[in-house]
Amino acid sequence: MSLSFARGRVLNLLGSISLLTVAGCAALPSNGPTAGAILRQSKTPDGNVRFRIVDLDLNAINAINSIERERAAVLPTLAPLAESHRVDLIGPGDVLTISIYEVGVSLFGGGTRSAPGGFDPSAHGETFPDTVVDANGRIDLPYLGSIDVGGLTADEAQKRVAAGLRGKSQDPRVLLAIRQNISNTVYVAGAVNRPGRFPLTLGREHLLDAIASAGGSANTSDDTIVRFVRGNRTVEQRLGTIRASSPDDLALVPGDRIELIRRPRTYTVFGAVTRISQVAFETGEVSLAEALARAGGPNDAVADPSAIFLFRYGMRVGSDGEEPVIYRLNLLKPESYFLAQRFAMHDKDVVYIANARANQPAKLFGIINQLFAPFITARQITN
Repeated sequence: MSLSFARGRVLNLLGSISLLTVAGCAALPSNGPTAGAILRQSKTPDGNVRFRIVDLDLNAINAINSIERERAAVLPTLAPLAESHRVDLIGPGDVLTISIYEVGVSLFGGGTRSAPGGFDPSAHGETFPDTVVDANGRIDLPYLGSIDVGGLTADEAQKRVAAGLRGKSQDPRVLLAIRQNISNTVYVAGAVNRPGRFPLTLGREHLLDAIASAGGSANTSDDTIVRFVRGNRTVEQRLGTIRASSPDDLALVPGDRIELIRRPRTYTVFGAVTRISQVAFETGEVSLAEALARAGGPNDAVADPSAIFLFRYGMRVGSDGEEPVIYRLNLLKPESYFLAQRFAMHDKDVVYIANARANQPAKLFGIINQLFAPFITARQITN
Protein backbone atom coordinates (compact mmCIF):
# COMPACT_ATOMS: atom_id res chain seq x y z
CA MET A 1 0.00 0.00 0.00
CA SER A 2 1.45 3.35 -1.07
CA LEU A 3 1.88 6.22 1.37
CA SER A 4 -0.43 8.46 -0.70
CA PHE A 5 -3.13 5.78 -0.73
CA ALA A 6 -2.94 5.31 3.04
CA ARG A 7 -3.01 9.06 3.55
CA GLY A 8 -6.10 9.26 1.36
CA ARG A 9 -7.88 6.62 3.43
CA VAL A 10 -7.10 8.52 6.61
CA LEU A 11 -8.41 11.75 5.12
CA ASN A 12 -11.57 10.02 3.94
CA LEU A 13 -12.08 8.54 7.41
CA LEU A 14 -11.59 11.93 9.07
CA GLY A 15 -14.02 13.48 6.62
CA SER A 16 -16.60 10.84 7.38
CA ILE A 17 -16.14 11.39 11.10
CA SER A 18 -16.59 15.13 10.62
CA LEU A 19 -19.83 14.58 8.75
CA LEU A 20 -21.00 12.22 11.46
CA THR A 21 -20.13 14.81 14.07
CA VAL A 22 -22.22 17.45 12.35
CA ALA A 23 -25.16 15.29 11.35
CA GLY A 24 -25.13 12.74 14.11
CA CYS A 25 -25.03 14.93 17.21
CA ALA A 26 -28.72 15.68 16.94
CA ALA A 27 -29.52 11.97 16.81
CA LEU A 28 -27.35 10.94 19.75
CA PRO A 29 -29.12 9.38 22.74
CA SER A 30 -29.89 11.80 25.56
CA ASN A 31 -31.53 11.48 28.97
CA GLY A 32 -33.56 14.66 28.56
CA PRO A 33 -34.09 17.89 26.63
CA THR A 34 -31.55 20.65 26.35
CA ALA A 35 -32.17 24.09 27.82
CA GLY A 36 -32.97 25.40 24.34
CA ALA A 37 -35.61 22.74 23.77
CA ILE A 38 -37.35 23.60 27.03
CA LEU A 39 -37.34 27.31 26.27
CA ARG A 40 -38.68 26.76 22.75
CA GLN A 41 -41.56 24.60 23.95
CA SER A 42 -42.56 27.18 26.56
CA LYS A 43 -43.08 29.69 23.73
CA THR A 44 -44.67 27.36 21.19
CA PRO A 45 -46.13 24.40 23.12
CA ASP A 46 -46.67 21.34 20.96
CA GLY A 47 -48.49 19.28 23.61
CA ASN A 48 -51.49 19.52 25.90
CA VAL A 49 -49.51 20.86 28.87
CA ARG A 50 -48.85 24.58 28.75
CA PHE A 51 -46.32 25.92 31.20
CA ARG A 52 -44.45 29.10 31.97
CA ILE A 53 -40.79 29.58 32.89
CA VAL A 54 -39.73 31.75 35.82
CA ASP A 55 -36.11 32.79 36.20
CA LEU A 56 -35.12 32.64 39.86
CA ASP A 57 -33.88 36.02 40.99
CA LEU A 58 -34.34 37.93 44.24
CA ASN A 59 -37.71 39.39 43.23
CA ALA A 60 -39.02 36.00 42.14
CA ILE A 61 -37.84 34.33 45.36
CA ASN A 62 -39.53 36.99 47.52
CA ALA A 63 -42.77 36.68 45.56
CA ILE A 64 -42.75 32.88 45.78
CA ASN A 65 -42.07 32.90 49.53
CA SER A 66 -44.87 35.42 50.07
CA ILE A 67 -47.33 33.20 48.20
CA GLU A 68 -46.13 30.17 50.17
CA ARG A 69 -46.80 31.93 53.48
CA GLU A 70 -50.31 32.84 52.37
CA ARG A 71 -50.93 29.31 51.20
CA ALA A 72 -49.65 27.80 54.46
CA ALA A 73 -52.02 30.05 56.42
CA VAL A 74 -55.07 28.44 54.79
CA LEU A 75 -53.94 24.83 54.85
CA PRO A 76 -56.22 22.58 56.94
CA THR A 77 -55.05 22.18 60.53
CA LEU A 78 -56.42 20.39 63.58
CA ALA A 79 -57.05 23.55 65.61
CA PRO A 80 -60.61 24.19 64.28
CA LEU A 81 -61.69 20.82 65.69
CA ALA A 82 -61.13 22.01 69.27
CA GLU A 83 -64.02 21.50 71.68
CA SER A 84 -64.51 20.88 75.39
CA HIS A 85 -66.12 17.74 76.78
CA ARG A 86 -66.41 16.01 80.13
CA VAL A 87 -64.25 12.91 80.46
CA ASP A 88 -65.53 11.71 83.86
CA LEU A 89 -69.10 10.77 82.94
CA ILE A 90 -70.36 7.20 83.13
CA GLY A 91 -71.38 5.70 79.80
CA PRO A 92 -72.31 2.40 78.16
CA GLY A 93 -69.75 -0.35 78.63
CA ASP A 94 -68.14 1.14 81.73
CA VAL A 95 -67.42 -1.34 84.51
CA LEU A 96 -68.34 -0.11 88.00
CA THR A 97 -67.26 -1.29 91.43
CA ILE A 98 -70.00 -0.78 94.04
CA SER A 99 -69.73 -1.39 97.79
CA ILE A 100 -72.57 -0.82 100.30
CA TYR A 101 -71.94 -0.41 104.03
CA GLU A 102 -74.80 -0.63 106.51
CA VAL A 103 -75.19 -0.09 110.24
CA GLY A 104 -77.85 -1.92 112.19
CA VAL A 105 -80.58 -3.54 110.13
CA SER A 106 -79.02 -4.47 106.80
CA LEU A 107 -80.21 -5.69 103.45
CA PHE A 108 -76.85 -7.18 102.53
CA GLY A 109 -74.16 -9.17 104.26
CA GLY A 110 -75.99 -11.40 106.71
CA GLY A 111 -79.49 -10.09 107.25
CA THR A 112 -80.68 -8.46 110.49
CA ARG A 113 -78.16 -8.17 113.27
CA SER A 114 -78.85 -6.79 116.73
CA ALA A 115 -76.71 -6.08 119.76
CA PRO A 116 -77.83 -6.83 123.35
CA GLY A 117 -79.30 -3.33 123.50
CA GLY A 118 -81.32 -3.88 120.31
CA PHE A 119 -79.00 -1.99 118.03
CA ASP A 120 -75.85 -3.26 116.35
CA PRO A 121 -73.43 -0.33 116.00
CA SER A 122 -70.98 -2.22 113.80
CA ALA A 123 -70.89 -1.66 110.07
CA HIS A 124 -71.42 -4.45 107.59
CA GLY A 125 -70.24 -4.18 104.01
CA GLU A 126 -71.11 -5.86 100.75
CA THR A 127 -69.11 -5.46 97.53
CA PHE A 128 -70.98 -6.41 94.40
CA PRO A 129 -69.40 -8.17 91.43
CA ASP A 130 -68.30 -5.93 88.59
CA THR A 131 -71.35 -4.10 87.31
CA VAL A 132 -71.44 -3.23 83.61
CA VAL A 133 -73.43 -0.24 82.39
CA ASP A 134 -75.79 -1.35 79.63
CA ALA A 135 -76.36 0.33 76.28
CA ASN A 136 -79.05 2.55 77.81
CA GLY A 137 -76.78 3.76 80.61
CA ARG A 138 -78.48 1.68 83.33
CA ILE A 139 -77.35 -0.83 85.97
CA ASP A 140 -79.30 -3.43 88.00
CA LEU A 141 -78.79 -3.87 91.75
CA PRO A 142 -80.57 -6.16 94.24
CA TYR A 143 -83.54 -4.55 95.97
CA LEU A 144 -83.11 -1.44 93.83
CA GLY A 145 -83.85 -2.69 90.35
CA SER A 146 -82.73 -0.67 87.33
CA ILE A 147 -80.94 2.60 88.02
CA ASP A 148 -80.06 5.17 85.38
CA VAL A 149 -76.42 6.24 85.85
CA GLY A 150 -75.54 7.22 82.26
CA GLY A 151 -74.17 10.74 81.98
CA LEU A 152 -73.49 10.96 85.72
CA THR A 153 -70.15 11.28 87.47
CA ALA A 154 -69.13 8.51 89.87
CA ASP A 155 -70.02 10.76 92.81
CA GLU A 156 -73.47 11.54 91.39
CA ALA A 157 -74.15 7.85 90.67
CA GLN A 158 -73.04 6.99 94.20
CA LYS A 159 -75.57 9.41 95.67
CA ARG A 160 -78.32 8.04 93.41
CA VAL A 161 -77.73 4.48 94.62
CA ALA A 162 -77.70 5.65 98.26
CA ALA A 163 -80.99 7.50 97.73
CA GLY A 164 -82.55 4.31 96.41
CA LEU A 165 -81.58 2.47 99.62
CA ARG A 166 -83.26 4.92 101.95
CA GLY A 167 -86.24 3.31 103.61
CA LYS A 168 -84.89 -0.13 102.77
CA SER A 169 -81.68 -0.13 104.79
CA GLN A 170 -80.68 1.45 108.08
CA ASP A 171 -78.11 4.24 107.53
CA PRO A 172 -76.60 2.95 104.22
CA ARG A 173 -73.29 4.23 102.86
CA VAL A 174 -72.33 3.65 99.21
CA LEU A 175 -68.91 3.68 97.55
CA LEU A 176 -68.97 3.64 93.73
CA ALA A 177 -65.97 3.86 91.42
CA ILE A 178 -65.31 3.35 87.71
CA ARG A 179 -63.00 0.34 87.41
CA GLN A 180 -62.83 0.23 83.62
CA ASN A 181 -63.42 3.46 81.74
CA ILE A 182 -64.69 2.25 78.37
CA SER A 183 -66.83 5.16 77.23
CA ASN A 184 -64.19 7.84 77.88
CA THR A 185 -61.50 6.48 75.59
CA VAL A 186 -59.71 7.38 72.38
CA TYR A 187 -58.34 5.11 69.69
CA VAL A 188 -54.82 5.28 68.29
CA ALA A 189 -54.00 3.17 65.22
CA GLY A 190 -51.72 3.03 62.20
CA ALA A 191 -47.96 3.55 62.24
CA VAL A 192 -47.50 3.55 66.03
CA ASN A 193 -45.60 1.05 68.14
CA ARG A 194 -48.52 0.06 70.40
CA PRO A 195 -51.90 0.75 68.79
CA GLY A 196 -54.97 0.44 70.96
CA ARG A 197 -57.66 2.11 73.04
CA PHE A 198 -56.57 4.54 75.73
CA PRO A 199 -58.70 5.91 78.60
CA LEU A 200 -58.97 9.62 79.27
CA THR A 201 -58.52 11.04 82.75
CA LEU A 202 -59.15 14.31 84.52
CA GLY A 203 -55.57 15.18 83.58
CA ARG A 204 -56.97 16.21 80.17
CA GLU A 205 -54.76 14.28 77.77
CA HIS A 206 -53.84 15.91 74.46
CA LEU A 207 -53.12 14.50 71.01
CA LEU A 208 -49.37 14.15 71.51
CA ASP A 209 -49.99 12.50 74.90
CA ALA A 210 -52.07 9.79 73.23
CA ILE A 211 -49.42 9.20 70.57
CA ALA A 212 -46.79 8.89 73.32
CA SER A 213 -49.01 6.41 75.21
CA ALA A 214 -49.15 4.35 72.01
CA GLY A 215 -45.35 4.11 71.98
CA GLY A 216 -44.81 7.01 69.61
CA SER A 217 -44.69 7.10 65.84
CA ALA A 218 -42.99 4.19 64.09
CA ASN A 219 -41.50 6.67 61.60
CA THR A 220 -39.96 10.11 61.77
CA SER A 221 -42.47 12.87 62.47
CA ASP A 222 -41.71 14.65 59.18
CA ASP A 223 -42.66 11.49 57.25
CA THR A 224 -45.89 10.93 59.20
CA ILE A 225 -49.42 12.23 58.65
CA VAL A 226 -51.91 12.44 61.53
CA ARG A 227 -55.45 11.60 60.42
CA PHE A 228 -57.73 12.86 63.18
CA VAL A 229 -61.42 11.90 63.26
CA ARG A 230 -63.79 13.71 65.62
CA GLY A 231 -67.47 13.00 65.07
CA ASN A 232 -68.10 13.26 61.33
CA ARG A 233 -65.09 15.51 60.68
CA THR A 234 -61.70 14.31 59.46
CA VAL A 235 -58.56 16.43 59.16
CA GLU A 236 -55.01 15.46 58.19
CA GLN A 237 -51.87 17.28 59.28
CA ARG A 238 -48.19 16.36 59.21
CA LEU A 239 -47.02 15.23 62.65
CA GLY A 240 -43.83 17.28 62.44
CA THR A 241 -45.84 20.52 62.32
CA ILE A 242 -47.73 19.84 65.57
CA ARG A 243 -46.05 21.37 68.61
CA ALA A 244 -46.83 20.46 72.21
CA SER A 245 -49.45 22.73 73.81
CA SER A 246 -50.12 24.44 70.47
CA PRO A 247 -53.72 24.83 69.20
CA ASP A 248 -53.14 21.81 66.94
CA ASP A 249 -52.25 19.65 69.96
CA LEU A 250 -55.94 19.09 70.65
CA ALA A 251 -57.36 18.25 74.06
CA LEU A 252 -58.94 14.84 73.49
CA VAL A 253 -62.60 14.00 73.98
CA PRO A 254 -64.23 10.56 74.19
CA GLY A 255 -64.51 8.80 70.84
CA ASP A 256 -61.64 10.58 69.09
CA ARG A 257 -59.81 8.43 66.56
CA ILE A 258 -56.17 9.02 65.70
CA GLU A 259 -54.41 7.27 62.83
CA LEU A 260 -50.76 7.77 61.93
CA ILE A 261 -49.90 7.22 58.26
CA ARG A 262 -46.42 7.00 56.77
CA ARG A 263 -46.26 9.45 53.88
CA PRO A 264 -42.66 10.52 53.20
CA ARG A 265 -41.99 13.62 51.11
CA THR A 266 -39.64 13.16 48.18
CA TYR A 267 -38.27 14.94 45.13
CA THR A 268 -36.85 13.45 41.94
CA VAL A 269 -33.68 14.42 40.08
CA PHE A 270 -33.21 13.79 36.35
CA GLY A 271 -30.79 14.84 33.65
CA ALA A 272 -27.04 15.41 33.73
CA VAL A 273 -26.38 14.01 37.17
CA THR A 274 -24.28 11.11 38.36
CA ARG A 275 -27.37 9.06 39.15
CA ILE A 276 -31.06 9.68 38.52
CA SER A 277 -32.71 9.30 41.91
CA GLN A 278 -35.69 9.90 44.14
CA VAL A 279 -34.54 11.61 47.33
CA ALA A 280 -36.42 11.75 50.65
CA PHE A 281 -36.67 15.02 52.55
CA GLU A 282 -35.97 13.42 55.98
CA THR A 283 -36.21 16.89 57.57
CA GLY A 284 -38.92 19.49 57.93
CA GLU A 285 -37.58 21.73 55.18
CA VAL A 286 -35.15 21.25 52.29
CA SER A 287 -33.81 24.10 50.16
CA LEU A 288 -32.99 23.83 46.47
CA ALA A 289 -29.29 24.11 47.34
CA GLU A 290 -29.59 21.15 49.72
CA ALA A 291 -31.61 19.18 47.18
CA LEU A 292 -28.92 19.57 44.51
CA ALA A 293 -26.17 18.66 46.95
CA ARG A 294 -27.95 15.50 48.10
CA ALA A 295 -28.28 14.40 44.48
CA GLY A 296 -24.57 14.92 43.85
CA GLY A 297 -24.97 18.17 41.94
CA PRO A 298 -24.52 18.72 38.19
CA ASN A 299 -22.15 16.32 36.44
CA ASP A 300 -19.12 18.42 35.42
CA ALA A 301 -18.56 16.33 32.29
CA VAL A 302 -21.99 16.70 30.68
CA ALA A 303 -24.15 19.21 32.59
CA ASP A 304 -25.09 22.74 31.68
CA PRO A 305 -24.83 24.58 35.04
CA SER A 306 -26.72 27.54 33.62
CA ALA A 307 -29.79 25.36 33.03
CA ILE A 308 -31.08 23.97 36.33
CA PHE A 309 -34.84 23.51 36.03
CA LEU A 310 -37.39 22.74 38.74
CA PHE A 311 -40.81 21.48 37.61
CA ARG A 312 -43.75 22.18 39.92
CA TYR A 313 -47.47 22.85 39.88
CA GLY A 314 -47.55 26.39 41.27
CA MET A 315 -50.29 28.83 42.19
CA ARG A 316 -51.96 30.35 39.14
CA VAL A 317 -51.58 34.11 38.99
CA GLY A 318 -54.86 35.88 39.77
CA SER A 319 -56.81 32.73 40.71
CA ASP A 320 -56.99 29.91 43.22
CA GLY A 321 -55.98 27.21 40.75
CA GLU A 322 -52.61 25.72 39.88
CA GLU A 323 -50.55 25.75 36.71
CA PRO A 324 -47.36 24.00 35.56
CA VAL A 325 -44.36 26.20 36.28
CA ILE A 326 -40.68 25.64 35.51
CA TYR A 327 -38.24 27.57 37.68
CA ARG A 328 -34.81 28.13 36.12
CA LEU A 329 -31.60 28.66 38.09
CA ASN A 330 -28.27 29.68 36.56
CA LEU A 331 -25.45 28.32 38.72
CA LEU A 332 -22.87 30.24 36.70
CA LYS A 333 -24.01 33.33 38.61
CA PRO A 334 -22.57 33.48 42.15
CA GLU A 335 -25.75 35.02 43.58
CA SER A 336 -27.68 31.92 42.51
CA TYR A 337 -26.16 29.95 45.37
CA PHE A 338 -27.70 32.41 47.85
CA LEU A 339 -31.04 32.26 46.07
CA ALA A 340 -31.01 28.45 46.08
CA GLN A 341 -30.75 28.53 49.88
CA ARG A 342 -33.96 30.55 50.11
CA PHE A 343 -36.00 28.45 47.67
CA ALA A 344 -37.90 25.73 49.58
CA MET A 345 -38.56 22.36 47.96
CA HIS A 346 -42.06 20.87 47.81
CA ASP A 347 -43.17 17.28 47.97
CA LYS A 348 -42.97 15.64 44.50
CA ASP A 349 -40.88 18.42 42.94
CA VAL A 350 -38.86 17.39 39.87
CA VAL A 351 -35.35 18.79 39.35
CA TYR A 352 -33.87 18.54 35.87
CA ILE A 353 -30.28 19.46 35.00
CA ALA A 354 -29.96 20.01 31.26
CA ASN A 355 -27.19 18.54 29.15
CA ALA A 356 -24.62 20.94 27.74
CA ARG A 357 -24.67 21.28 23.95
CA ALA A 358 -20.86 21.22 23.93
CA ASN A 359 -20.72 17.64 25.14
CA GLN A 360 -22.50 16.21 22.09
CA PRO A 361 -19.36 15.90 19.87
CA ALA A 362 -17.47 14.35 22.77
CA LYS A 363 -20.29 11.86 23.22
CA LEU A 364 -20.15 11.01 19.49
CA PHE A 365 -16.39 10.47 19.53
CA GLY A 366 -16.86 8.24 22.56
CA ILE A 367 -19.32 6.09 20.61
CA ILE A 368 -16.97 5.93 17.60
CA ASN A 369 -14.11 4.93 19.87
CA GLN A 370 -16.22 2.09 21.27
CA LEU A 371 -17.00 0.92 17.73
CA PHE A 372 -13.41 0.97 16.42
CA ALA A 373 -11.58 -0.08 19.57
CA PRO A 374 -12.05 -3.87 18.99
CA PHE A 375 -10.69 -3.62 15.42
CA ILE A 376 -7.68 -1.58 16.51
CA THR A 377 -6.93 -4.05 19.29
CA ALA A 378 -7.23 -7.01 16.92
CA ARG A 379 -4.93 -5.30 14.39
CA GLN A 380 -2.30 -4.71 17.05
CA ILE A 381 -2.45 -8.36 18.15
CA THR A 382 -2.14 -9.73 14.61
CA ASN A 383 0.82 -7.44 13.88
